[in-house]
Amino acid sequence: QVQMVESGGGLVQAGGSLRLSCTVSGLTFGFYAMGWFRQAPGKEREGVSCINWSSASSDYADSVKGRFTIFRDDAKNTVYLQMNSLKPEDTATYYCAARRSGGSCQRDMVLYNYWGQGTQVTVSS
Repeated sequence: QVQMVESGGGLVQAGGSLRLSCTVSGLTFGFYAMGWFRQAPGKEREGVSCINWSSASSDYADSVKGRFTIFRDDAKNTVYLQMNSLKPEDTATYYCAARRSGGSCQRDMVLYNYWGQGTQVTVSS
């Protein structure tokens, strides 16, 4: 049984930072590309960032480039999203997801097989 547990969300002032973590069990983590997605109230879920199985490639939404960094620690079966210079428009529920893939990562949510339960990020102005 695959389990994906996110943590690290919370309330932060604009300009602040948060680091989200997603620890995975029940699958061979090193075979999976990992993604972070977010969904704000009344909006569609969007792909924020992804990282491929080997950490050789990653991708970011234009809205977060230069502010967010994705990285993974395969020894801990964990993927992280470091979020700096947060803005009120970053407020959303953030989800991690796993995709069995040997190639470069993609931020298309339909490609992902497993999802976490989400963690709330709220950025106050």
